Amino acid sequence: MFINTLGISGPVSLLFIGVVALIIFGPKKLPQFGRAMGSTLKEFKDATDGMTNFDEKKSTPEDGKDKEVK
Repeated sequence: MFINTLGISGPVSLLFIGVVALIIFGPKKLPQFGRAMGSTLKEFKDATDGMTNFDEKKSTPEDGKDKEVK
């Protein structure tokens, strides 16, 4: 990413991102923006978990017809 190309890593990069976000959004809008980002990430995670569970259910044989006979 851009911060790594500058040679900044670790806690300094988080501080840099926080200061830039504070300048852009201001102290009143920053908590609202954080809540919106958190809820968006939660919805995305729930959707991807649902897709993973759907794929697992789809791949397992339910009636036993796909089992090998020895």
